[in-house]
Amino acid sequence: MVNQTPEQRARDLIDRQLDASGWIVQNKDKINLGAGLGVAVREYQTDIGPADYILFVNKKPVGVIEAKRKEEGVHLTWHESQTEEYAASKLKYLNNEPLPFLYESTGDVTHFFRLFRPKTTLP
Repeated sequence: MVNQTPEQRARDLIDRQLDASGWIVQNKDKINLGAGLGVAVREYQTDIGPADYILFVNKKPVGVIEAKRKEEGVHLTWHESQTEEYAASKLKYLNNEPLPFLYESTGDVTHFFRLFRPKTTLP
């Protein structure tokens, strides 16, 4: 991991954490959404550019992770609008709905928020 940018170091940490949590981490050029229940695809193309990670559960896109360098840990919420743009964008090859689970992470610090709330009916 010599001569890596701060963003590359953050992605390495995020990769290891996803793997330790049971996610199968894949590169965008070797996608196999059937490889497991949870697949995280690096640099997945959206209509606004590549998202750092798109999370798939049972082959369905459900979330996005925006990786940030360690120094941004105290400012992660400043990046919510960027993450929201990826979550609302169309994913290449898919006719997806907006993604509900959004994360910004340095690998050391992770901020999670849910953009969309499910519709519920009260008794």
